[in-house]
Amino acid sequence: MDRRQQKSRDAIFQAFTSLLEQKHFNNITVQEIIDVANVGRTTFYAHFETKDILLKEMCTEIFNHIFSHELQSEKTHNFSKVKQGLEEKLTHLLYHLKDNKGNILGLLTGDSSDLFYRYFKEVLEMVFANYPECLPKNLPEDFAMNHMLGSFVEAIKWWIKMGMKKSREELIVYYLRAISFDK
Repeated sequence: MDRRQQKSRDAIFQAFTSLLEQKHFNNITVQEIIDVANVGRTTFYAHFETKDILLKEMCTEIFNHIFSHELQSEKTHNFSKVKQGLEEKLTHLLYHLKDNKGNILGLLTGDSSDLFYRYFKEVLEMVFANYPECLPKNLPEDFAMNHMLGSFVEAIKWWIKMGMKKSREELIVYYLRAISFDK
């Protein structure tokens, strides 16, 4: 992708994020997105077939960064020098959710949340798959995976509902205790 294409894609993402802060996903039109992004309809459709695909691509970009294999030092946190187990990956995710809450809360709490959480769970499943030791051995793997993913998504919903008052680290401790299968 050349710089001009990347600039258009970024403008579409920014416009979409801005609109999600103001309106529900289902009430946003492609026309509004292209108006705010200041791009043409052809440019929008060259990047995204539908608004749902735009949401999926935006989620994919967010998740690819958060769950990259090599974590970097960032403005509000540094996970580059710690072991990179499941606990650290999930805590890193929570830092991004809270640091970008203005951009992400619309996705997490609006009428796009079911679609967002579906994409979120798909990515989380790939992350959890990298840590098979976290899955209980006495349950079918698909059942255990579904339980862990659903529990994590519900933990995030609870955290948001409670105003994100608990630290990210505290939430991960609560989650890991709640899914502990050896008790």
